[in-house]
Amino acid sequence: MMDLLATAMERQLLRPLDVQFARMLTDGQPAPVQLAAALVSAAAGAGNVCLPLAELHPETLFDGRDPALARALWELAGLPDSKAWQQILLASPAVSDGHETTPLVLQHQRLYLQRNWLSEVQVAAFFTESHVVDIQPDPLAVRRVLDRLFSPLDAEVDWQKVAAAVALTRRVSVISGGPGTGKTTTVAKLLAAMLLLHQGDKPLRIQLAAPTGKAAARLTESLRSALSKLLLEEAQQRHLPREATTLHRLLGAVPDSQRLRYHQGNPLHLDVLVVDEASMVDLPMMANLVLALPATAQVIFLGDRDQLASVEAGAVLGDICRFAARGYSTQRVEELEQLTGYRLVASSDVSPAVADSLCLLQKSYRFDQHSGIGIVARAVNAGDERQVRLVLQDERDDLHCLPLEQEADYQQMLAQCVAGYRDYLQAVAQGQEAAPVLAAFNRFRLLCALRDGPFGVAGLNVRIEQALQQAGLIHRGRNPANPWYSGRPVMIARNDALLGVFNGDIGIAMPNEAGELRVYFQLPDGQMKPVSPSRLPPHETAYAMTVHKSQGSEFDHTALVLPNGFLPVLTRELVYTAVTRARTQLSLYAEINILCRAVRTPTRRFSGLETRILSGT
Repeated sequence: MMDLLATAMERQLLRPLDVQFARMLTDGQPAPVQLAAALVSAAAGAGNVCLPLAELHPETLFDGRDPALARALWELAGLPDSKAWQQILLASPAVSDGHETTPLVLQHQRLYLQRNWLSEVQVAAFFTESHVVDIQPDPLAVRRVLDRLFSPLDAEVDWQKVAAAVALTRRVSVISGGPGTGKTTTVAKLLAAMLLLHQGDKPLRIQLAAPTGKAAARLTESLRSALSKLLLEEAQQRHLPREATTLHRLLGAVPDSQRLRYHQGNPLHLDVLVVDEASMVDLPMMANLVLALPATAQVIFLGDRDQLASVEAGAVLGDICRFAARGYSTQRVEELEQLTGYRLVASSDVSPAVADSLCLLQKSYRFDQHSGIGIVARAVNAGDERQVRLVLQDERDDLHCLPLEQEADYQQMLAQCVAGYRDYLQAVAQGQEAAPVLAAFNRFRLLCALRDGPFGVAGLNVRIEQALQQAGLIHRGRNPANPWYSGRPVMIARNDALLGVFNGDIGIAMPNEAGELRVYFQLPDGQMKPVSPSRLPPHETAYAMTVHKSQGSEFDHTALVLPNGFLPVLTRELVYTAVTRARTQLSLYAEINILCRAVRTPTRRFSGLETRILSGT
């Protein structure tokens, strides 16, 4: 078995880590156990929480990329079906049903790495048990406050008002919506309502958090703007949060360690927590967060359920939001009508408690009905390939599509990058302050699906630098070992809590008053932090970035480049996430058939969270 697994590694169907994990864990054990160990490790590396036993079949192994090798592995394992897999695995000392501590856990016909299983159990318990005791404010008081903060009743349901009512009456709530649906506006009014309804002697302790520094900074900026428009008394204004933090900072991540300062034995000091960009929160981080919450705290998760999930294991927001399809219970519909004035449709089935804590914002205020970006975003999200083709064939001011078929097409894309980055580099050359330079840099961004190759981040960053040098916008030194120059944008690749910079943070290299090169980062409160290049943790040039890394950001003009051949990484969620980063202009550098195949390919993430919440185990 190990020889065949090594062959799979050589063909890049498995990682060296997967094969080594199987060798270490199952040495001397039967061939099927060795195969299952390698495959569950690979599944976790691909972002799956677990590996369903139904996937342990030659037709599904390696996503059909090497049928002959998949068949050979399955035959060597003894041609097991799901029932046989269950018996074989549970007979192994490396596997248990969760009642004993073992490296692998098999439950509900799903095989887990022990850590992922424990995280899923903890998160499921949180979303199940937290609904047992609901918050029961005076409904008449809630109605008065919501009527004050939201527009008068209209024939069309104001889903922002409904979302606020949901969150005011649940310890845990989830508000999901696409771009421009008003998630931040909703939260601003929700926090104002909490302050207006609060009757305790002590002020509410409200915290804002997001997975990355970029997302935290954007939440801080947008929420500050939304809160400034609300007519609150000065005393109430003082109790509103002014700055969002990253989840790592919130939990007190200890540098060079897996330890957190805040955990189940030392909970966070807060009454209300708002977590933005929740689609980016992976399962282990979600488990750490919910364990660190005080028993009485309210938490509101915000995000777009249709965006890419975290690079790490799990898609918690997407899993939870599936319950929205079940609708509200009859009792919940009556409660929400009393609180908002809107009569919603009750589910014909008995909805689980978590469904009564969700709200999907359904109206976008960013894109009008004629917006090309808005139309293509909706079509991609719906998997409507025909509509995508139609809108890309139209002449629209805000949407352009160019296949990269010839070298001239590739050069045109590079020329657009030069034009997109010209303003910020000229601002650097003029000696402008760091804040406007970063703002100018964030008006344009090139997004990639891949990391390597001519269509990936690494290759394009080199080509863009060369084009900018030729245009006279940057001046690199002759020493190839020194990558630094004035105007170089960099993205942090690893958290450094001591330095105060985190994975995904972007800075621009500029000379300080003494003429020394420093990399300037914008903190969540808007302050600029200069850092010596020599002190930075691992980082990379950031003219081009992956779609994953762009989450939590928006750009006036977004360009997306796809490779000229289809790869499994090209999915509907990736295209949707990239498209919805654009505010006013979207350029697609992609062959239309490859783009549409991606639209037809939804991401598959294996998880048992939905089943576990429904079953209560």
